[in-house]
Amino acid sequence: MALARILIDGYSLLHNWLELAPGAPRHSESARDELIHWLTRYQDVTGTPITIFFDGADSSSGKSAAGSTPEVEILYSRAGQTADQMIERATYRFAAFGEVLVVTDDHAERETVQALEGLTSGCLNFIRTVEQAFAELHADIKNLNRREQFRFSRTPLT
Repeated sequence: MALARILIDGYSLLHNWLELAPGAPRHSESARDELIHWLTRYQDVTGTPITIFFDGADSSSGKSAAGSTPEVEILYSRAGQTADQMIERATYRFAAFGEVLVVTDDHAERETVQALEGLTSGCLNFIRTVEQAFAELHADIKNLNRREQFRFSRTPLT
């Protein structure tokens, strides 16, 4: 079964990805925006839709005002609700469409997701996966550019 969606515990990932928004508080808008930027780029590379969940009613609708798309959805928990509860509900609902990967360092959340037959990844492992995907893309582009440069630098035979 194909991976249907990646569900991200936003603050859990932010607290582990210290290279993002250095010097910015982990719960700041700038740190969230930087995370969203990197995950959007990762989605572009993999093609797998991503939903990022944040604790906190930063939006009255539960959705981010800017940047949320079907490919990279950004959701905030409402008052009386946690991002973990939203992730569990999404895991259950998306399971009908394929495998769901949940990225979090919350061990209780990972156990719940596994009980729902979802896949889990720790944050550091996922960060390495993202970095590896970008390294492979960079290498592919470099090789393509070399081939194209060689192809166009050859002198035509007369």
